[in-house]
Parts: sequence; C-alpha cells; structure tokens
Amino acid sequence: MPNGLPLDMSYVSELAGKKCLVVGAGVTGRAVEKALKKFDALPILFDEKVQLVSDVVNQIPDLIDMAVISPGWRLDHPVIVKLKQAGVVMISEVDFAWKIKEVLAPKQRWVGLTGTNGKTTTIKMVESIFKSAKINGAACGNVGQTVIESVIRDQPYEYLALELSSFQIQWSDLPKYESVAILNIAEDHIDWHGSFDSYASAKLKLLNHGKRSIVNKSDKELFKRVSGNSVTWFSLDTPLPGELGVVENLLVDRAFSPSSTQAHEIAELVDVTPTVPHNVLNALAAAAIALSLDIPYSAIKDGLKNFSTDHHRMELVLHKNEISWIDDSKATNPHAAIASLLSYFNVIWIAGGLAKGASMDELVLRAANRIKSVILIGQDRELIAQAFQKHSPNTEIIRVDQKSDGKQLMIDVVKQAQQMAKAGDTVLLAPACASMDQFDSYVDRGQSFSDAVKAMV
Repeated sequence: MPNGLPLDMSYVSELAGKKCLVVGAGVTGRAVEKALKKFDALPILFDEKVQLVSDVVNQIPDLIDMAVISPGWRLDHPVIVKLKQAGVVMISEVDFAWKIKEVLAPKQRWVGLTGTNGKTTTIKMVESIFKSAKINGAACGNVGQTVIESVIRDQPYEYLALELSSFQIQWSDLPKYESVAILNIAEDHIDWHGSFDSYASAKLKLLNHGKRSIVNKSDKELFKRVSGNSVTWFSLDTPLPGELGVVENLLVDRAFSPSSTQAHEIAELVDVTPTVPHNVLNALAAAAIALSLDIPYSAIKDGLKNFSTDHHRMELVLHKNEISWIDDSKATNPHAAIASLLSYFNVIWIAGGLAKGASMDELVLRAANRIKSVILIGQDRELIAQAFQKHSPNTEIIRVDQKSDGKQLMIDVVKQAQQMAKAGDTVLLAPACASMDQFDSYVDRGQSFSDAVKAMV
C-alpha cells in the first residue's frame, strides 16, 4: 500500500525543489502536475502510452524524491514495484489533495461516496442540495474536477463531496470524512482487483475513514458484509429507528431527526426524477449525506426536486410512433444494466463491449422477462450471448459487427432496432460493459447512439 508522509503545516513549502514523479498522464495526472508546479516542485510526468517503462524505472533510485499515483494503477505494475523497492514515498492523488487541504483549507469538510453504480447521480444530487442550501460546496473526484483541482482553487470550498472509485479507495489512507456512503456492490473491475472479494474489500475500506457510515440495506451483498452496529442504513422499506426509508409516497428520516421515535419527511417520491427504485435509493443516500452535515430538510427537498440526471444516464433520446429510445450508455457493468432493464418493459436491448471480468448470468436471470430481443456489439458480446443461451435460449439475439468507426456502428445498430421495434417497445442502450474497445468513452458511445436515433428515426 502507499506510504504515508508526515503531516505538518510545512508540507506545502517543503515541496519546493522536490523531484516528483507523477504516475499517469491523464486528467488526474495533469491536475497533479499543475498543483506541483504551483508549489514550486519539479514534476516528471510518466505517460505509459509514449514512454518506455524501463526509461522511468532507471531514473527512480537517484532522480525521484516522491511519487504521486493516479487512480487505476495496479500495485504490481513495474513502476510501482520499483518505487517501493527504492523506498520512494508514494502517495495517491486523493491523499495528496488531503495533505494540501490541511494546509490551505483546514476547515474544509469532506464527505465520500462509492458503489458499483449510481455514484455520479448521487454525488451530483448532493451538489444540488449544496446549491439549494446556499452552501459553498462542490462534487469532485471521479466526477467533475479532480480532488486536487478542487482543493487548490483560490477561493476554498467549505465542503467537498467526493465520488470515489475502488481504485481511489484502495490507494487512499489519509482523509477523514464527515460521513461516507456505499450505494451497492456487484461484480465490476474484477480484471483489475483479481477477485470479487478484493473488489468488495476496496469499496468497504471507505467505511474506516468516515465519522459516520451510511449504507444501503436493500443491497444484499452490502447487508451481508457490513456490521449494522455503527451504520446508518437506508432502504426502500419502512425505516426502523436509526434508518432512512420510504413510507407510502414519502422519503422518511428516522436517523438524523431529533428523536428516533419520530419520522421526519425528507421529500416526496415525485421529487425524485426518474422515480425508479434505484434512483430513490440514490436520493436517500444523498439526503443522509446532507443530513450528516446538518443541512435542513427543506434544502434537501429542494435540491432533490431541482436535480436532473446527467446525459447518457437513462436519458430519453426520442419517443416516436409509441417507441421510446433510451440512452443509458453509462451502464458500464451488469449491475447498472439490470437497474435500467427493470425500469422498462418490452425491451430491445443493445449491449456489449468490455466486460471487465464480470459474469452476465445474474443479469439474464433477473431481466430476461423484460427483454424481447438483444442486439450485441463489442469484444465480449459472446459472454452475453452464452448467458442467454444458458438461461433464456428463446430470446432473439442479433449481432452487429463494426465495419468502420463507432458512429457507423451505431447507425447500423439503430437501423437494426428500427426494423424490430413495434409500438409499446423500448429500445435501450444499456451495454453492461465498458466502451473502450469501440469508442473513446461511454459518452462517445451514448452520443453516437443519440445522433443515429435523431438522424434516422
């Protein structure tokens, strides 16, 4: 695991003149490089796409004073191994940002959120609540700005709401959050973590760093793995004392209200859009995080009511001839795709891409009765086809090959869906896979789908 640095108020000034290897030249690495320059350090950016690993490894013993690691780098990567062998202090971007924050904005308060799915929606709900409460706060981390960018701005935020991936949590040891929340745990990034248990352990590690832990009781995997003694649960059920939940058409708090024998209304179900089960759970988690910061119920209700989901998250692209075309390109794993599929009936499902080691069996078992036919794309599409052959062999499966670029692929997919769809159907892009085999990102994939629908339907 990364080595810690001694925490003292001279940390920022001591960066001056230090030769700092920034491992990773993506969005996070570039932000770290900018911050290091701000404090007169000497950053050396390592971009694996353009530099040889051996060139960097040879510099490590003599030329590197410390290293800041971007998320997603495996602990067994040769550069990481060499840094450790050489005794070079390693620190993650999140921990680096925390140490800088302790100097530049010591009164700033952090909350943290993770989960296999729903992270971005939920943390943006928290940000919307900040806005309604007229609080100087922002979402950051795995969404919006990087954590380090959010910390070094000239006018410090009062609050930061961090969306955290399993990679970021595994590499992080220092932050002390006012509260942390976990939405759900399901198979994802097994190729990186090596096993589901290792992935789950990385997520659950976040609970060690919060003054208060907020956990989804409706998620079977979380309920099995988390001890309930020191946890604030939320669920879709009537809440017990110390929990948040749903009573008829209301989101209700029995955890933060003055008395656990009293139930306090947070919001109405109609204040949450879309009003589907997984999004109601997102809203309950966001409300619990806000309540942990003593934000009033009225601001939470307004924040939820004013919130709308991001593009490519269950976004209605077009409704025409009684057929709905839905872009949920952000559903990059089976768990997210299940939530999307269970929100519709008579689905023509567009799926496939990079499965990241996840199984598709549970998805087919739970959602096959919603699916009329499947259009498969991408590198790991046969994993999905095999799951249907095993559990729902009568489901129609169509494979669409990539002839040139991603845009043309989506034109061909939409053309195929158009031939199959009838009044009352939903054509749903919820791929259950990552996109990088055929597209630049899930955004590129979703936009290509949206453009094809608007041009052809």
